[in-house]
Amino acid sequence: MTHADLVLFNGPVFTVDPARRWASAVAVRGGRIVAVGHDEVRELVGPGTETIDLKGRLLVPGFQDAHVHPVFAGLTMSRCDLSEAETQEESVATVAAYAAANPDTEWILGGGWSFDAFPNGLATRQMLDAVVPDRPVYLPVRDGHSAWVNTRALELAGLDKNSPDPADGRIEREPDGTPSGVLHEGAMGLVGEHAPTPTRDDYLKGLADGQAYLHSLGITAWQDAIVGGFGGWDDQFDIYTEAAASGLLTARVRGALWWDREQGAEQLDFLLDRRARGNVGRFNAGTVKLMQDGITENFTAGIAESYLDACGCQTGNKGLSMVDPEKLREYITLLDANGFQVHFHAIGDRAVAEVLDSVAAARAANGRNDLRHHVAHVQIVNPVDVPRFRELDVAVNMQPLWAAHEKQMDELNIPFLGAERASWQYPFRSFQQAGAVLAAGSDWSVSTPDPMAGIHVAVNRRVPGREGSDYPVFLPEQRLDLATAIAAYTAGSAYVNHLDETGSIEVGKLADLTVLDRNPFDGPSDAIYETGTAITFVEGERVYAAGNA
Repeated sequence: MTHADLVLFNGPVFTVDPARRWASAVAVRGGRIVAVGHDEVRELVGPGTETIDLKGRLLVPGFQDAHVHPVFAGLTMSRCDLSEAETQEESVATVAAYAAANPDTEWILGGGWSFDAFPNGLATRQMLDAVVPDRPVYLPVRDGHSAWVNTRALELAGLDKNSPDPADGRIEREPDGTPSGVLHEGAMGLVGEHAPTPTRDDYLKGLADGQAYLHSLGITAWQDAIVGGFGGWDDQFDIYTEAAASGLLTARVRGALWWDREQGAEQLDFLLDRRARGNVGRFNAGTVKLMQDGITENFTAGIAESYLDACGCQTGNKGLSMVDPEKLREYITLLDANGFQVHFHAIGDRAVAEVLDSVAAARAANGRNDLRHHVAHVQIVNPVDVPRFRELDVAVNMQPLWAAHEKQMDELNIPFLGAERASWQYPFRSFQQAGAVLAAGSDWSVSTPDPMAGIHVAVNRRVPGREGSDYPVFLPEQRLDLATAIAAYTAGSAYVNHLDETGSIEVGKLADLTVLDRNPFDGPSDAIYETGTAITFVEGERVYAAGNA
């Protein structure tokens, strides 16, 4: 008998294998799972076998994040990080403290602030001027769709009341037209392009720090949703290929190459070249990311009927279509014909319909395939479009943490969407009932990448820790059960990441595994978020272990 390298036993094993959902022991040899079962698995223990007593803790397949930005998030962790600031005062104080601690830094860079920390959802240049009057400040919001800048940054970029809005963005303005300090979407680049570019070492450190944090949350693979320049963000393609070649990259990563909306079909050769060069070790660049609209908080998400104003009246603003819908159908048909998976960003109901129409055009021209196109965010979905995801073989790339009543939802979304459209938000259960593939991600650094926090909201439709508070359950009919939510973060995300040898605990698959510190199936649903990660394995090798593991 050939003994196993590793045996985990004495705990529930949620395999996410439809043929065998539960087991109590798993054996690993040569980085692959060689046995799944119960007491009989322990027969594979030999003198050199490492054994781990689960002691009732849950073993699951390694979590996978289907939409995340770990390089930028890792960079922000070492810069002016506003992710913990909950108020205007805390945000400004964080900037002031960082500027004081870094007096020789030419630009104050970082990000992570939140719309709901500021009156009416917007920060101003004067707030920054009060603490950093002499150096430019450029701070993207958590979701990356807007940036907060000071007067010095606007001056360096040559922006004033006569500067026009770009076609794919908007400059927030004071009554006389002077830029007020927030730049949305494509307008971000007007300042961002002037900021210093991070060095190779900065990016490698950002990747290493981001990866370490994701591993600590049980994440073994992800899809980086932007590998390419956007809004002043720089290209990490070479960083990923270098990290993959050197062994720095211990996770499995699917890179989504950025579709430059300033160009058209002529960028195909560039993307084909990148794909050919972007298959290195655990990194694969077989995906193209296309952003079709913006976000609801700054009224750039594409919706079919106009946003309302604070009085509930129609504004006439229906958001943006970043790519002309007719051109979109042409481009997606071209990408599909050339074997690219497409990772769409679509928030509003009109944008969702536009991307589905583009896939329908590709299917009509090219036939069916296994490219696994998917739509991230799907915040507002007209019920008539829900079954189209299954019909067109388009996966739902959901960010569950956002599907809850909280300040941003209740003050910056619902009042401006109208009752009917607000009721169409994050229809996860409807997607499941329609037979769509559910994948899941975080969009970190927009929000925490902790899968258990996202799973908690998918099941409860409440922000973790808010049970019994003034916040009711958000659209309770759209709640998922715990098994389905875990499957989305494992098998579902493995599907969209084209990582078919992962995502479930089955004999022959790679031993990407996560040991949780408890079994959330045994506790109340309102305590799911309290579950943490004890050990994370990639191909049977530890990439993270908690201090008490």
